[in-house]
Amino acid sequence: MPLLNASITDCVFEVVRETTVEEVNRCLESWSVGKLNGILGYETRPLVSADYVNDTRSAIIDAPSTMVINNTQVKLYAWYDNEFGYACRVVDILRYLCKQDWH
Repeated sequence: MPLLNASITDCVFEVVRETTVEEVNRCLESWSVGKLNGILGYETRPLVSADYVNDTRSAIIDAPSTMVINNTQVKLYAWYDNEFGYACRVVDILRYLCKQDWH
């Protein structure tokens, strides 16, 4: 039986052009309600790990923690359920494969 816990990932990216926290967060929020809806989440409330247990999304951006250092280094935190989010993506892949015409 999977453990009921959530984790956080500390992500750091070097981007090609200068950016701002506001631009990064706008982009992430847009993706979370657009093409990556149900996979990427975007959260502005001050939540803790227990709030993400049983969340079906693969990653939930902790928007207030987003940082931009020296205009080109983006640092963000993404919460995720250790097991459940992954299991949901496996189900997504299986559903996709079942719809394919293999003949």
